[in-house]
Amino acid sequence: MELLDLLRSRTGYTGQNRNIPSDLKAKAQRLCWTYNQSAPDQQALRQDILEQLLGTCHPLTFIEPAFHCDYGFNIHTHGLAVINYNCVILDTSPVHIGAGAFLAPGVCLACAGHSLDPEQRSQGISTSAPITLEDNVWIGANAVVCGGVTIGAGSTIGAGSVVTRDIPAGVVAAGVPCRPIRPITEADRISPNQLAF
Repeated sequence: MELLDLLRSRTGYTGQNRNIPSDLKAKAQRLCWTYNQSAPDQQALRQDILEQLLGTCHPLTFIEPAFHCDYGFNIHTHGLAVINYNCVILDTSPVHIGAGAFLAPGVCLACAGHSLDPEQRSQGISTSAPITLEDNVWIGANAVVCGGVTIGAGSTIGAGSVVTRDIPAGVVAAGVPCRPIRPITEADRISPNQLAF
């Protein structure tokens, strides 16, 4: 299997970092740098950069700087996606972000991992697995989602959580490691008469 095909594969892999050409990240690094230097009122420029950077960029994709990723071509947004300040996506495998997804400041989606064996780790042996956020997922500030994880539709991940396993749809989940706490119910709806504006 060709390297790019492996990186784009929906299955995980183990590889040798030293065998990845350094120029493979160059485009993403350049585009992220330009994006992060852009002025807040340069929305057309930002949209153009995202369309060049991401593998699939829905028109309702909004990313606040600073934003960093490995390749960009492995990130796919499928509807409204709001990615707040200082998010990092290590897209060494595909990352699919469903419609209505909200990522709070400091969220890290990390497909990449390393060998647990220290000798292999120092030799650059690494792992990678895809991440999927289904529709209407909200991930709280400074949460980390690890490779191989799928978060089910409509679920909310608490701030500071570390998500190492799949999370079912329609739940509040939190903790280190993250686990479902309770289902989201009608009691979680905000009443219109509670709105201040």
